[in-house]
Amino acid sequence: MANPEPMNVAITVNGVVRQARVEPRTTLVDFLRDTLKLTGTHIGCEHGVCGACSVLLDGLPVRSCCMFAVQADGLSVTTVEGLAPERGQLSAIQDAFCEKHAMQCGYCTPGMLVACHALVERHPHPDEKQIRVAISGNLCRCTGYQQIVDAVLHATAQETSHG
Repeated sequence: MANPEPMNVAITVNGVVRQARVEPRTTLVDFLRDTLKLTGTHIGCEHGVCGACSVLLDGLPVRSCCMFAVQADGLSVTTVEGLAPERGQLSAIQDAFCEKHAMQCGYCTPGMLVACHALVERHPHPDEKQIRVAISGNLCRCTGYQQIVDAVLHATAQETSHG
């Protein structure tokens, strides 16, 4: 059986329409990392279990290792690089991860940030249980998760005090 022909895709990535010709079997994570050189999204288990490859697809967290780039054609993808308000700045959650030492080796951090960002978009002032549920699909072997919970609580408290 012959290999399928490459396909054209147009995916809005971090607010910019990116067009490319990709093999139909190219995963979204490989497209982001190899084609677009956005290496913030990590490859972990390649089975959708660890959450390291999480991105937002039209605002919802998805595992980019479990979908093909052609499936994202016409959709909007936000990677960890796109979470900051402007280049060179940190979002409130990214800053709180630093403040509360919510990362150690850093491998899970992009996926955790994406999951936390999606949660705060839906629930601007989550409680500890909501945070734990939101990050439950992301594996971290270093932090014990408490610092991540503390960081989200800290970030959402800061946003409250700033208006």
